[in-house]
Amino acid sequence: MRPTEENTLSREYIARDPRTGLPIPVAKRRKSAKKMKVETGPWVALSDEEVFSLLNNEISTAAVRWRDQTINLDRTYALRALGRFHGVRVHQAHSLLLAGLESDEASERVASLEVLPEVAVLKSDELFDWLSVLLDDQDVNVRKAASRCLTLTSPIFPSGVSTILSNELRSPVRNRSDAAWAGLSGLCETWPEVVVDHVDSLLWEEDMQLRKKATALLKRIIKKGDSAVWDLISWSLNDVEVEVRRVAAKNLPALARRESRIATMFAERALVDSDSEVRLSAIKAVQVLDTDHGRARELVVRGTTSKDLKVRSACIDLLPRLFGEEVLRGMAEELLITETDDKIIASLKEMVFDASLEGTEAQKNAQLAPSAPVPALDREVAEAQGRRVGLEPVRSTDMEQSTTEKASSPEGTEKKPEESAATEPATAPVYRAVSQDELMGYDDDFEDEDPDDDAEYF
Repeated sequence: MRPTEENTLSREYIARDPRTGLPIPVAKRRKSAKKMKVETGPWVALSDEEVFSLLNNEISTAAVRWRDQTINLDRTYALRALGRFHGVRVHQAHSLLLAGLESDEASERVASLEVLPEVAVLKSDELFDWLSVLLDDQDVNVRKAASRCLTLTSPIFPSGVSTILSNELRSPVRNRSDAAWAGLSGLCETWPEVVVDHVDSLLWEEDMQLRKKATALLKRIIKKGDSAVWDLISWSLNDVEVEVRRVAAKNLPALARRESRIATMFAERALVDSDSEVRLSAIKAVQVLDTDHGRARELVVRGTTSKDLKVRSACIDLLPRLFGEEVLRGMAEELLITETDDKIIASLKEMVFDASLEGTEAQKNAQLAPSAPVPALDREVAEAQGRRVGLEPVRSTDMEQSTTEKASSPEGTEKKPEESAATEPATAPVYRAVSQDELMGYDDDFEDEDPDDDAEYF
């Protein structure tokens, strides 16, 4: 069999379960959701031969037409055009890019750094080593270009720039650290597990700002992360710095929507924090939690007697969602004894108020149970007699019938009550009382017999 046929058969083969005959699921290679943004410029007008001729120093410039103008391009633009090459020619482009990264000209090093992410998608050998070196270049423009390159490559090559990113996050230079944090933020969308590792190491730093920034990233990976994210939130809630705890507590409402039990435990801890903002974030998380859960109910009840006004007010507002009217009224009466805030007192009085006993006549009537519906049989009988059922009006057909009867009667004559009663059809009542004899099964035949027959018998 020829090699081409073997390859074809291997591609067409489908592994199946011997018991069910269904295809066996095969894990697919994870693809990054982040795509490389390809920029355009005058270099796209260069032909492939002109690019290689410029980089091999065969020619110094190449004239091209760009936006209705003729311009001359040098080696800098040729380096920028290396991102277009694929297949076999990518190896040649990779070699030329390495030469551009170690060029003596700063402009060529900048151009090489700008095209590095595009070439690295196909071949990344030694490119990130040069990126690490050029971050400390003597030229400021080269250092800025290297920082931009790190921001672009971090979401796509997390393993290639892991050490570089870790160092740049802790850089004392503001521009370099900002670029690294932007790259770590992009990693939240593509590789959240890598972000967890970086945040884990940053929470051990003595610099409070590093711990604060790292904790702020947790909100973006709660939905994509696992239990490791819960541990990081827990550690941040125990931080000695209040600013770190505030940022960590802001993650609790988002965690409550995903993991209610874990969020309940964290909220219970945050409710006793010394900072009011941390406690308020915990209350927001409790409001999101499933209040049917017993522990969440205990948190709310306990918070109704808190010394913090915001916590106390928020927990009291949650009481109507947790308890019925009778239990709620009793709890509100107990809280009114010790409450001092006017707004909370007004809210508690509304809970104590019973409309069925203390309300107006309209409020009391609204609390009454509705009357039982009229049976269908009684409704039909009443309508047949032209009577009104409840508050429903008499049907128009009955009104027309009564009008027709009045018109057919002679003028100036009125029916007497006896005549009207005689003309009305006699209808049996809907329900008839049953006598005791009928209930016991006795017949009434003896009542019709002549009493003289008994005398003759004796």
